[in-house]
Amino acid sequence: MANVFKNSVTGSIGLTNTNVYQVPAATTTTIIGVNVANVSNQNISVSVRLTDNSASKTVFLVKDVLITPGAATVLVGGEQKIVLEATDYLSVVSSAATSADVIVSALELS
Repeated sequence: MANVFKNSVTGSIGLTNTNVYQVPAATTTTIIGVNVANVSNQNISVSVRLTDNSASKTVFLVKDVLITPGAATVLVGGEQKIVLEATDYLSVVSSAATSADVIVSALELS
């Protein structure tokens, strides 16, 4: 079983729900970090969703969290972790065009 650390970096997220990390087939992933930065000059609200494909469910990690200009929010890190199964994914949407940068750090087990 191979263990691989990965970063998924997605910039300029805006008004369209954008997939920021998807678990590869035949892999289990532990999400060890999710950071969302406001790169605009206005307040934004950001929502992050987790889609569990095997259960056919999508739930919010956060919904409409406020991030001020130049600030960032750490949604996962430190003691908190999230486990995802094959083909599950995280997606992000912002209240303003091209306003959020996201870094997802993961440990993939295949």
